[in-house]
Amino acid sequence: MNDQSSSQPIPLWIKLAFTAFVAVLTPYYWREYGPTNFLYFCDVALFLAVAAVWTQRPIFASMAAVGITIPQLLWQVDFVGQLFGVPATGMTDYMFDPGISLFARGLSFFHFWLPILLLYLVWRLGYDRRALLAWTGTAWLLLLICYFLMPPAGATLDFPNQPHNINYVYGMDDTQPQQWMPPPAWLGMLFIGLPALLYYPTHLALKTFLPNHLPSKSRKPTVAPSPNAALSNAS
Repeated sequence: MNDQSSSQPIPLWIKLAFTAFVAVLTPYYWREYGPTNFLYFCDVALFLAVAAVWTQRPIFASMAAVGITIPQLLWQVDFVGQLFGVPATGMTDYMFDPGISLFARGLSFFHFWLPILLLYLVWRLGYDRRALLAWTGTAWLLLLICYFLMPPAGATLDFPNQPHNINYVYGMDDTQPQQWMPPPAWLGMLFIGLPALLYYPTHLALKTFLPNHLPSKSRKPTVAPSPNAALSNAS
């Protein structure tokens, strides 16, 4: 662990390029999928990254990195596997679907590079160890919203691209709810499993291998020795 008290600035070109990308993606996704699409964890992480590059507050980049690094690593592995004809999970099948416009697939490629950008931001700004609790609380709130207020798996949709079964709150198959256990039990498993299996291991790795940001209130001020103490030491 490498503690640091100050952050390194994010280069302006990264701020501008990343913000321009999000400025293109947001209205397109809103039009194609509707505003509820932004309840996905990866989309929340995208906006947290925007906040991080402009405010340079480590908590935003740290939260996003805790939340999506491992899931998006699986996305990366499956995408590379698809290129060589050996997909790992099939979660990136749509990236090779000619029925989806190349522009839309290009926007969705942010799933590949966003975790890399987030790790870079955490390296520049420092890892804020409060991120584990902050992201876990955010994720729990999103799960509750998606479970109680959004269309479930297999629902009749208002339009073809309407997001449903957001964040897999009804199972891994969007066409029908999982049948392994009662739906509330599945939700409870997500509440426990996501922090235990995804967020906490990422938290441990980030705080161990990347510089740690120390919130100002936790830094111990350096007190200059008094003149009398200095004379006493000299004698």
